[in-house]
Amino acid sequence: MSSRERKADHIRINLEEDVQFQGLTTGLEGYHFVHQALPELDLETVDTRVTVFGRELAAPILVSSMTGGTPEAGAINRRLAEAAQARGLAMGIGSQRVGVEDPETVATFQVREVAPDILLFANLGAVQLNYGYGPDQCRQAVEMVQADALILHLNPLQEAVQAGGDTNWHGLLARIEAVCRALSVPVVVKEVGWGISRQVARMLIEAGVAGIDVAGAGGTSWSQVEMHRAPTERLRRLAGAFMEWGIPTATTLRWVCQVRNEMGALGVEVFASGGIRTGQDVAKAVALGASLVGLASPFLKAAAQSTQAVVEEMAILEDELRVAMWCAGASCLEALRRPGVLLTKRELYG
Repeated sequence: MSSRERKADHIRINLEEDVQFQGLTTGLEGYHFVHQALPELDLETVDTRVTVFGRELAAPILVSSMTGGTPEAGAINRRLAEAAQARGLAMGIGSQRVGVEDPETVATFQVREVAPDILLFANLGAVQLNYGYGPDQCRQAVEMVQADALILHLNPLQEAVQAGGDTNWHGLLARIEAVCRALSVPVVVKEVGWGISRQVARMLIEAGVAGIDVAGAGGTSWSQVEMHRAPTERLRRLAGAFMEWGIPTATTLRWVCQVRNEMGALGVEVFASGGIRTGQDVAKAVALGASLVGLASPFLKAAAQSTQAVVEEMAILEDELRVAMWCAGASCLEALRRPGVLLTKRELYG
């Protein structure tokens, strides 16, 4: 199967099939803000702005990396970018391997024409560094879309359960470190939906990454996506066996922030994604330490309709975030992290 066909499959399955985790959750439901009946704030003055890699955003919301490589994917990327530009948010491009290898697909990733001001992330699979890629291809991906930073994504489980997956991950950390040293833009490493452990967080920070997107479990399960496109019953069973695998988003976010702080690497940005669905989820992730919070599935479904549908989804998320901050007595994002603002269920119920 070609890369274009795989991209088309991924879009179709995510739009048509139920590929969400069935039992395992993000863990964010285990946290609650302490309601402040007298917030002593004007709702209009609640400040949701954040600065990431030197770029100010209207809110800590990232359109997570999704797609590219097909005409449909190109239209989706354009709508996502138009909406991000309109709302002043950040966006990640889908994996650009097909763009690097097939020049005819490059235009499906390019969105700067409609989004000249957004914080934009290029994207490649980290494992490709073990299959002939290096700093040159990473620069090519960045230059292809005029990106501000590069995401290298980690997806070992997805590779293991798909036909012809890239499963040689030996020595990959050293190659990630070489890319971090060679590129002039920040390099962010992210999972795709199974989370980052403490050990991996430490390894990545020591390798020199500028940011980590924890991309925890609880949202879209890519093993289920691969189960739906498996060409054999054996692969279907293999993918299905891992439908509840992973580290919940809230847990991996706590772990990565703890490791970063213990290492004194406070300049490393931590992003949260994986099952984020509401503005309250965004607020909770920020309170737990995230500087940017990514969503994919809600934006993909909206982008399948129109740019305006994406804009409306973003506006609702921002409204929910602002009201959550106000009712928690937080005038700015940093105030969400004050002790006593966000409690666990155990703390809340005493």
